[in-house]
Amino acid sequence: MPLASDAASLFINGEWTEASDGGQRAVVNPFDASVIAQVPEATTDDVDRAIRAARAAFDEGSWAQAPAARRAAVLTATAEALQEQREELARLETLDTGKTLEEGRIDVDDATSVFRYYAALVATEAGRAVDVGRPDVVSRVVHEPVGVCGLITPWNYPLLQISWKVAPALGAGNTVVAKPSEVTPLTTVRLFRILQEKLADAGAPDGTANLVLGGGAVGAVLAEHPLVDLVSFTGGGVSGRSVMRAAAETVKKVALELGGKNPNIVFADADFDAAVDFALSAAFVHSGQVCSAGSRLLLHRSLHERFVAELARRAELIRVGDGLDKDSETGPLVTAEHRAKVEAHIAGALAEGAILRAGGGRPLEPELQDGFFLRPTVLDGCHAGMTIIREEVFGPVLTVELFDEEDEVVALANDTPYGLAGAVWTQDAGRGERVAARLRLGTVWINDYHPYVPQAEWGGFKQSGTGRELGPSGLHEYQEAKHIWRTVSPAPQRWFAG
Repeated sequence: MPLASDAASLFINGEWTEASDGGQRAVVNPFDASVIAQVPEATTDDVDRAIRAARAAFDEGSWAQAPAARRAAVLTATAEALQEQREELARLETLDTGKTLEEGRIDVDDATSVFRYYAALVATEAGRAVDVGRPDVVSRVVHEPVGVCGLITPWNYPLLQISWKVAPALGAGNTVVAKPSEVTPLTTVRLFRILQEKLADAGAPDGTANLVLGGGAVGAVLAEHPLVDLVSFTGGGVSGRSVMRAAAETVKKVALELGGKNPNIVFADADFDAAVDFALSAAFVHSGQVCSAGSRLLLHRSLHERFVAELARRAELIRVGDGLDKDSETGPLVTAEHRAKVEAHIAGALAEGAILRAGGGRPLEPELQDGFFLRPTVLDGCHAGMTIIREEVFGPVLTVELFDEEDEVVALANDTPYGLAGAVWTQDAGRGERVAARLRLGTVWINDYHPYVPQAEWGGFKQSGTGRELGPSGLHEYQEAKHIWRTVSPAPQRWFAG
């Protein structure tokens, strides 16, 4: 059922508005390709106006200089509102992305936790004193907001990813211009309606939080605009490099999270049932459209036949369907174009010698024919020279590679331009810690896969990005460190004799 279209979904300088040229974009439900909303497509002038509003609000100073308790209170109030609207937001996320309703609820809860975490962190951050070895000097390092922050988020976790950015950015005292993916903007619009109310209650000036919708051209303006002090981008590597190049012209701060090709290593002594179960969820939650998905299964050779047979059996049983159906275990891919890219990856892998053990095609159920569905796919017989091992697929595709020795599997796991996340399965605690220490990854799970908490940093090595989100580092991304030195009793130095 279509939602009520809202042409006034750009939020600029405290007002909801249409695009200046009246342009709109359809938002499509991946389950059945139906249009669920029409939203504005911002023009370059609209983005420029939002940036200038953010600049004026920041320079006015009342939000940047507001007591930390006031900024923290906005984040806390936003968290409470997210929980009050939990079911509505989860349903919107499902309609927009295709994920299951339960996944949508988890996303709302996780976003709530992020706002609460940064509320607590902002309220207690006090800088640090520096001992310079002189009794007549008071020296301290304080953290101040960067300024105007451009926040660009992807389509797979719309509410969660914008929360990872906007909570620390606003909590630090910055002003923001946010651009969600043009494919999945609906929950971000709802979040900014919440922020409008909470910021107004706190006395923040118009322009503190701005929202622009549209495609890559909108993000490009944020990256290159001279009045933007920082751009934080989550998405694909090609777009991320474009953001970095554009930002270089004005030497603005850049934070990038660019995905991964994540190894899930299973040693011979791993708990078999747990390792199989987690291999499925690592690869197929949200139809594999997860930057940290465990899409590379690195399996000890002694487990090969038994493990892959059980993996394939269970993959064939996964119930794909409408995310609003309580019986669905995973939903469709986000667009027809994205599904075609994933299908091309599967075809290429088979042409290079991979062996299809499960899935590989679209489901046959009549009620799923209009949506962008693809069955969970297991590809055996893979090796490091294959394209599918080198490139991020971002779909429900799990590849299987074999190893014999610890050194060998560490080399295989690290033989990728990415370095976001991965896991090690073993009952040998020493081996687990030893391998984790050698993996060039931002997050390593031992005997687990996928959990994260707002208190711990998230980000990658190598081409998985720069900077960190979450944790204290996630706040520091949106701050500048300033050293303040005060001499208590100044006296002439007499450096020069005259």
